Amino acid sequence: MKIIGTAEAARKLGVTQNRVRALIDAKRLKATKLGNLWLIDPKDLDAVKIRKPGRPRNKKSKKP
Repeated sequence: MKIIGTAEAARKLGVTQNRVRALIDAKRLKATKLGNLWLIDPKDLDAVKIRKPGRPRNKKSKKP
């Protein structure tokens, strides 16, 4: 089993290391802390990989 750090996870996801740490803090990405390093199983990246870039669109309400 290969374990990667936040830098490699960020590269694979196309985001910054800060964003990877934010995903970990938000419990959206599983990781284990060892000292001052976060260890991530590459299989867990699939949980956050499927996302659309940018903000979600606002749903316009239909007023009668």
